[in-house]
Amino acid sequence: MRPPRKPAGNARRPRGQNGSGTRSADAGIGVFDSGVGGVTVLQKMMELLPHEHLIYLGDTGRYPYGNKSADAVRRYALENTEFLVDKGIKMLVVACNTAAAVALDMLAKHFDIPVVGVIEPGARRAVQQTRNRKVGVIGTEGTITSGAYTEALRRLDKNLEIYTRACPLFVPLAEEGWVDNAVAHETASLYLTSLKHSGIDTLVLGCTHYPLLEEVIGRVMGPGVGLVDSARTTAAAVRETLVRYGLMRRSGEGAVSFFVTDVPERFIKVAGRFMGQKVESAVRIER
Repeated sequence: MRPPRKPAGNARRPRGQNGSGTRSADAGIGVFDSGVGGVTVLQKMMELLPHEHLIYLGDTGRYPYGNKSADAVRRYALENTEFLVDKGIKMLVVACNTAAAVALDMLAKHFDIPVVGVIEPGARRAVQQTRNRKVGVIGTEGTITSGAYTEALRRLDKNLEIYTRACPLFVPLAEEGWVDNAVAHETASLYLTSLKHSGIDTLVLGCTHYPLLEEVIGRVMGPGVGLVDSARTTAAAVRETLVRYGLMRRSGEGAVSFFVTDVPERFIKVAGRFMGQKVESAVRIER
């Protein structure tokens, strides 16, 4: 499929040869992440797009991606996308910062469906939001080391002052549900004090786990710093892309299905915590 209209600014134009023909608006949207963090993106998509069928793949058997080579992550991303494309999806969402940083363009070239990642929507929102052109980005070690957010922000405004900080302990805190206690507050203070003193007025939450810690991060940074939730901005970019391509499903009840590449019990538990509702089941697939 090669939709004739210009793609949304946050989506990669489909250019590949391996699509399976014109997609119907009734087809599903595929979402993948290295684990459970992308469920925050999924939740925002459910809120914004209640009629859509969503298919989530958590590559829990190879989690995390942040300590893997770029070649390995690209291979994982390709395999994940092939699985979702076999489900007949009309669009792909890469809800993993590491995979979006190294594999997004490859996926857009290889598959003839629109592809949206989590990095560009957050960067675009940060540029729109900042008033003093001082922007901070927090993420995992892999995401910060990749420089993907800095590159995306610079493409949009080369005159920005950009401050980055890896906050690896935020991930286990989110997964354990320790998002609003003394441990979370102390950890956030240790990570974020230097960013607060830098004078930024906008902070990008550059990991899909971090929206769970939004309240404690906001308290540490103070009211003068606006937070950019990459899950929320990605969901908005998905909606924009569906409208632009004429692929939005506008009626009927949406459905969500979950697949994982390792035993599903922990995923079900943590995903339910992230979504604020019970996840009934997840199907394990072999890798």
